[in-house]
Amino acid sequence: MTRKAAEKTAEKAVEKTAGKEKSLPGVYKTLKKNGQTYYRVSVTFRGKHISLGSFSTEKKAGRCYTEARELIASKDASVEDYSSRLALPFDKYVSILNFKLNNIYSPNPIFVRKRFFFYYLTPKKILTFDLDDLFYFSSHKIMQRGGHLFVDDFGVQTSLLSRFNIQPYAVEGKDYRFRNGDELDFRSENLEIINPYFGVRKEPEGVSTVYRVKIHERSTLLVGVYEDLITAAIAYNKAVDILKRNGCTKSFQENFLEGVSPSAYADIYSKVKIRKAIYQRKFSN
Repeated sequence: MTRKAAEKTAEKAVEKTAGKEKSLPGVYKTLKKNGQTYYRVSVTFRGKHISLGSFSTEKKAGRCYTEARELIASKDASVEDYSSRLALPFDKYVSILNFKLNNIYSPNPIFVRKRFFFYYLTPKKILTFDLDDLFYFSSHKIMQRGGHLFVDDFGVQTSLLSRFNIQPYAVEGKDYRFRNGDELDFRSENLEIINPYFGVRKEPEGVSTVYRVKIHERSTLLVGVYEDLITAAIAYNKAVDILKRNGCTKSFQENFLEGVSPSAYADIYSKVKIRKAIYQRKFSN
């Protein structure tokens, strides 16, 4: 059956069953709190109950259900076949197709390939991730706002970059970079973290490299310049402690140094030098 024929069949079925609480398989008439009528749609596939969304008209709800069944029955459907003319939402289209072809269900628009998977923000904006991230993104929705990507992490919106240990306010090209130039490819082989710690920036100085540390409290303060990354990260933490002792109430995120023993941390902490301007910064309660 062609898509156009399927749509006509759905429309006729809706007309015949008008006025019933359940007009078509998978279509349910529901009332909002204000008394307005709308129609919820769902489909069952391989024992899985899949919600397809809600619609203001019974006609469109019927079309959505019919298109979902048609997609399930299709032998050669692909993501590229999706059309904006369909009543079936794009994210549901991808979700059903992935379940059908890969036997992996996610309510999010994920399509699994052999060594990675795609997350479709839109039909043309596609993120790429390692399979190791599949479990996380199957249950965490990615959103976009003002060009930035966020994850709905149990009701809290957090930057997608933080998932990959990229700190807030990190600058692409200086703190991290995409090796192949594709800023939507988050596979580990493509994502290089240059500066993994808060307040630390790797900078060339002559023929060598140094780590410049800054902290922001009303204005940006230079903490110091250090020869190695670990010392720089600990210097930032020490600057935070000094500001707090001086009465600063700002909540700073501190650096966690995995693999550094408590004794080694304490030794570096006691020896690392911090600029006098940090010690001299005073705060009134």
